[in-house]
Amino acid sequence: MKIYNTLSGKKEELQTLKPHRVNMYVCGPTTYNLIHLGNARPLVVFDTVRRYLKHRGYEVTYIQNFTDVDDKIIKRAWEEQTDPLELASHYIEEYFIDADALGIDRADIHPRVSQHIEDIIATITGLMEKGYAYEVDGNIYYRVRAFADYGKLSGRSVEEMFSGARVEVDERKEEPADFALWKKAKPNEPSWHSPWGEGRPGWHIECSVMATKYLGETIDIHGGGADLIFPHHENEIAQAEAYTGQPFVKYWMHNGFITVNSEKMSKSLGNFFVLRDILAKYPADVIRYYLIATHYRSPLDFDDSKLEEARKALGRLKTTLTLTREFVDDEPEITELTVAGKALLEKTHELEQKFNEAMDDDFNTAMAMGFLFELSRLLNSFMADQDRREPAARTAVKNAAEIFMELLSVLGIIIERDTNDEQYVNLLLKLLLDLRNLARQEKDYALSDAVRDRLNGLNVKVEDNPEGSRFRYEVSPAVDELLEYILAIRQESKAQRQYARADWIRDNLQENGIILEDTREGVRWKFADA
Repeated sequence: MKIYNTLSGKKEELQTLKPHRVNMYVCGPTTYNLIHLGNARPLVVFDTVRRYLKHRGYEVTYIQNFTDVDDKIIKRAWEEQTDPLELASHYIEEYFIDADALGIDRADIHPRVSQHIEDIIATITGLMEKGYAYEVDGNIYYRVRAFADYGKLSGRSVEEMFSGARVEVDERKEEPADFALWKKAKPNEPSWHSPWGEGRPGWHIECSVMATKYLGETIDIHGGGADLIFPHHENEIAQAEAYTGQPFVKYWMHNGFITVNSEKMSKSLGNFFVLRDILAKYPADVIRYYLIATHYRSPLDFDDSKLEEARKALGRLKTTLTLTREFVDDEPEITELTVAGKALLEKTHELEQKFNEAMDDDFNTAMAMGFLFELSRLLNSFMADQDRREPAARTAVKNAAEIFMELLSVLGIIIERDTNDEQYVNLLLKLLLDLRNLARQEKDYALSDAVRDRLNGLNVKVEDNPEGSRFRYEVSPAVDELLEYILAIRQESKAQRQYARADWIRDNLQENGIILEDTREGVRWKFADA
């Protein structure tokens, strides 16, 4: 397996510190707002890296921090007249809502800056004792020129750092490039007691401290967006290696920017799109597919048309999954495979190998995805040519589909929708009430009473009043059960040649995002965005 290492500027063989184990640290968000799509890319990218490493047999320890003490958090809290730590905690909770939606697995540990103040103070004290840091009136600065290898990650000189992000302006510093490790407390800011007085950590020190605390003095992989190479990751190296005397990270991985009209997406430029808003328009798996369909180091331009393309492409893969489930239907008998079935499995294993080779080459998800589409077409073709009543055909599809699903899960691009989401329950209950009212208008009191009785049987109480019918329930019924009943009514309507009613049911479901497909095996339904 090869990884592009930002430190060396080339692909290198992955040789971990311990056999079959990977220690991995990824910079998480600064929690003062909802995350935007640019924030989401590294989270999805490195979640995919982690998934693939596990797929290849590595035991992965994954750490992703939260910055909950920062100038931006304090400024936002002041604007909202709230406590900065409470504000940060709120947006950490909001982060998990978005991350869970995108299928991002929780890290083994999510450390927060506010929980590691003593560790940070101890590291700063050690840096001062070694001559790498100095005090100016309660502020502690890192002495950049004392670290001979400064600039080795970004290729920048010390002089260039003055134009970098988050440089501390203080004329009392020895050098303009020196950066803050500890900031003297200002009025109405969160602060902690230290040997230098009340204050709080600078931005860069947190990751050096938390990474080494949980993963050791040298770690295998450190990831983040390309915007963090300088100064944040450059400063992490300077702090950690000066303190421990050991190499900090073996492999530095950085994902490319998301751009809007070729300009980096960022809050400071005002051209960012809040992920929560995009999730309201597009399914989470479509967004995840979009984020990894391009190689992680390449820039990714954003517009709605790209997400529409992702929706259609992912839809083809999901259709294949649906077809395989219908083809197999239940556990097939154990039987000898036919020549065609053996050929299907042989070709499936070839594509699985090509998928792994693509991912082994610096996690090339774009190329790996291509082999998934090839496998999708292979499965579709086989199912079209075979009789699903034959156990041998079903066995071949079952075995090939299991590999197909496993590779999809490695990329995390099949995120099962919660079909019992209250939104869909209420949608179907309203449709049943509308159907009941339609039946009453047509004087079909048998159907009207049947709908009411069925809902009562599902512990849904129907209340009729002059303003119209209402429903209420304490325990939500299942979407599958409601849909099964609605489809049974539609089937009975067709049998009785009540085609207008059958079409009304189909059209109302479609308007609300549920598509019906009449097939030889019966009626199939799916969400419109699937």
